[in-house]
Amino acid sequence: LAANEVWATQDLIASMLGVRREGVTEAALALQKVGLIKYARGRITVLDRPALERRSCECYEVVKTESDRLLPDKPAT
Repeated sequence: LAANEVWATQDLIASMLGVRREGVTEAALALQKVGLIKYARGRITVLDRPALERRSCECYEVVKTESDRLLPDKPAT
């Protein structure tokens, strides 16, 4: 994401990931506890992107690289 905020309910996230809402709640609370995100009423604010990226799975960098390649911010000239 280019922005530090995204609007998504825990139900929506759970549905997209195919997991129970309780698992999303636990993960969000854990990330808030260590100061990586703020989550309130469907609004997720990333507070420390580098630390959050370090805690993500190793596939994050692969997905980010491919996303940047396939969906560039600027049109090719």
